[in-house]
Amino acid sequence: MKPDDSKLALPQQQVSIDVLLEKYAKGDEKSADDVRRRVARALAAVEHDPARWETAFFEALVGGFIPGGRVNSAAGTDLQATLINCFVQPVGDSVSQSVDGRPGIYVALMEAAETMRRGGGVGYDFSAIRPKGAYVRGTHSSASGPVSYMRVFDRSCETVESAGSRRGAQMGILRCDHPDIETFIHAKDHGDLSNFNVSIAVTDAFMRAVETDGDWELVHKTPPDTRTDERQRSPREDGAWVYRTVKARDLWRQVMQSTYDHAEPGIVFIDRINDDDNLSYCEQLAATNPCGEQPLPAYGCCCLGSINLTLFVTDAFRPTASFDFAAFARVIHPAVRMLDNVLEATVWPLQQQQAEAHAKRRIGLGFTGLGDTLVMLGLKYDTGEARNMGGKIAAFMRDESYAASLAIAKEKGAFPLFDAQHYLAAPRFASRLPAALKKEIAAHGVRNSHLLSIAPTGTISLAFADNASNGIEPPYAWTYQRKKRMPDDTHRTYDVEDHAWRLYRHYGGDVEKLPAHFITALEISALDHMRMVAAIAPFVDSAISKTVNVPENYPYDQFADLYFEAWKSGLKGIATYRPNAVLGSVLSVTPAATAATAATAEPNDLDTSDTDRRIRLDAAPEPALLSLRWPGRPVLPDGNPSWTYMVESPFGRFAIFVGHVENGAPYPFEVWINGNEQPRGLGAIAKTLSMDMRALDAQWLRMKLDVLARTGGDAFDCAMPPDGKPLRVPSIVAAFACIVRHRVDKLGALAEAGGKSPVLNALFASKEPKTGTDGTMSWTVDVYNPSSDDDFVLMLKELVLPNGQRRPYSMWMAGAYPKALDGLCKVLSLDMRVIDPAWIGMKLRKLLSYDEPLGDFMARVPGTERQENYLSTVAYVARLTIHRYALLGILDERGFPVNEMGVLEMPDDDHKAVTFDYRPAHGKLCKECGNSAVIKKDGCEFCTACGAIGACG
Repeated sequence: MKPDDSKLALPQQQVSIDVLLEKYAKGDEKSADDVRRRVARALAAVEHDPARWETAFFEALVGGFIPGGRVNSAAGTDLQATLINCFVQPVGDSVSQSVDGRPGIYVALMEAAETMRRGGGVGYDFSAIRPKGAYVRGTHSSASGPVSYMRVFDRSCETVESAGSRRGAQMGILRCDHPDIETFIHAKDHGDLSNFNVSIAVTDAFMRAVETDGDWELVHKTPPDTRTDERQRSPREDGAWVYRTVKARDLWRQVMQSTYDHAEPGIVFIDRINDDDNLSYCEQLAATNPCGEQPLPAYGCCCLGSINLTLFVTDAFRPTASFDFAAFARVIHPAVRMLDNVLEATVWPLQQQQAEAHAKRRIGLGFTGLGDTLVMLGLKYDTGEARNMGGKIAAFMRDESYAASLAIAKEKGAFPLFDAQHYLAAPRFASRLPAALKKEIAAHGVRNSHLLSIAPTGTISLAFADNASNGIEPPYAWTYQRKKRMPDDTHRTYDVEDHAWRLYRHYGGDVEKLPAHFITALEISALDHMRMVAAIAPFVDSAISKTVNVPENYPYDQFADLYFEAWKSGLKGIATYRPNAVLGSVLSVTPAATAATAATAEPNDLDTSDTDRRIRLDAAPEPALLSLRWPGRPVLPDGNPSWTYMVESPFGRFAIFVGHVENGAPYPFEVWINGNEQPRGLGAIAKTLSMDMRALDAQWLRMKLDVLARTGGDAFDCAMPPDGKPLRVPSIVAAFACIVRHRVDKLGALAEAGGKSPVLNALFASKEPKTGTDGTMSWTVDVYNPSSDDDFVLMLKELVLPNGQRRPYSMWMAGAYPKALDGLCKVLSLDMRVIDPAWIGMKLRKLLSYDEPLGDFMARVPGTERQENYLSTVAYVARLTIHRYALLGILDERGFPVNEMGVLEMPDDDHKAVTFDYRPAHGKLCKECGNSAVIKKDGCEFCTACGAIGACG
């Protein structure tokens, strides 16, 4: 790189511009600076000298401070939305009455709904709710337990759309000694509580019991129901009733296995959180915000913002690279003031939240881009040198933040609940501040009880920081593609590049041969991920949101050890993510559903809520990602052998060819029809059947041939191989199927490979669902080909999948058409029931090129008034069917899937697939693209199929 390369301006990424405009820009705003001016003006308005502070705030925003997403989205607008990202909502042990200062369950539900409606995420501690089976004195009944009420909160969150069209985020926490803890651990095993993150509040006593293989009592202050539990018992000295005693290690094993399988529950070390709390003298912390970076009291809030560290690196990528701490300080001080002002400028969903915030004035200043900053400094994330630099940056930010809050306290006063003696006493966080700073705080107080929090920064980093690495995280990938639905329902694919990577390329670096310190998240050991948190955590008074990504084959024992290491290292919590098949499926399923039952069931459950009735499936298969083989025709420069059979029928004389390849063993890959007298439409069946041969799925090929062999029509006696004996067959299609089956069976193609059938496993119904007597709706269209006198109605029957998507599942024709097309309808109907629409899209695209002698004709292009020439009736049927899929938002008008599901692996030269430098992973359902490929990346939810980033940040 040339010495002056760093002076060149780095052009913006288009995806950053579009995310900014979609999520944060308002009115005529077109750029990040436009948003910054609005935010600066809004937060300066609460000052005595707004003009002065507006300038200072704008300079800080340009200099790298990025307020939380709610601030950027709503500050200075007429939206009655909160500027606060997240809250904690107390929940008591009563349906409607306040108990121990906590509101009743349904009062809490109402308050949480109002909070989410205003744009805030909500965390809850459900431990106060009595366990299942406990006695309810008022109604002389037994309690249903906290998990049952969590389902009510889950459904409410699903229904309430928050300000800015974001779905609400929730965190549910239960203490490790609650009698229903095992139910809580397994609550999400089958997809329940999908609108919750869940974590267990783990105590030091429990971890010591796990260490020593001790017993662990599950307790609650409410007594058991003696009507169903006749054991004689009395409460402990602390007033708690012991419901059961379990082995601590057995309980821990359940937690670890669940977390290993599907990334939840998370762990918060609640004793460490309360010991370190600056306000432990006047509050008790029991829950966190949804992403875990803010332990909060009842009605507490997290007012968040992050500073982009990459802007303070000088001489990036050179031996002389350094971090400009002085410039960093110049941004920290106004950033603290801006977050303090948010507490005045915001709309508060609840009066209790405003009172809590004003009493303590909690804020959470953090940073983003640490991973990229280390790369730019030439430091490898998983080394001691990188951890030392991370700790140095965090310590500097701590000291300058507290100094800034001290300065505001001198001007505006300390937070009302400040008590110098208790606030600065060990073991609280403030007791570890530098002596000089503590002396000043003792004399003048501090404006904010808490100042620091490292939050996930997914979208704000993308919009305002050129996709700098998220929060504390290392870069997850240097490049990927983001497939995004546009307002007009079209899709656009963006190249998304990591800031440090693109800056290195911009300066002339060779991105094909990156230096060793360019390292991504999945190249770093889980232990080294945790070590970075341990290096920074001592300088953060709230908490850090960090996801330790581990590969699918990460050993379970090492995975479980990681949590013990986190506890021993004094961390406040830990979250891990391991992609695996248990985590998600292509579609959500009911708890009892399996791929096998989904494939063999014959549902007839109609939605009769209105006249637009559709069959509804309760279950769908769970095929592995990229499990279906692309059935493309092999390239054979030297040709291939084939077998020919002449058919003599009342409908004409023609030949059937079956071609095969010699690849260790012969395997058929193609069948076609030749002859002037061939029945119309039979060649189209041969074309689709060839693709089924190349799928290398013997059970699928057998099913197709069996279906064709039962196709009705005009029966006749057909001479059959190998000896020419006549066999009565119901139609010319059936004769074709029997002949082809003879040949492929002789080649050994119908022998099952270990009983595996990827295509059959991907069917959402192997048999056609039947409607029952109430009937169902279907899509119909008239087809007329004057060249061949075909005049018929094409009908597509449709049903509703478990995720709510409407899908065609069967094709029929009625009228005048070549009877061979009955066979084509049968095989395409099976193709329609493959869960990944890329499969039927592939089949239909191939038929667009199916031609017939003298069969071409002019017809209207579906969805338009113009006309074009179609090669045959079959080609037009394919075009119409693709159009119906496009109307449903499943395929585009070219026949490619709108949302890549990832079950069919397609070659790059055949479609414009979304490509990543990592493969799609198993995960939760993506609400944007519909794929079950959402993982936790950098503390945020991230879709590995389309690149969508979750709401964090």
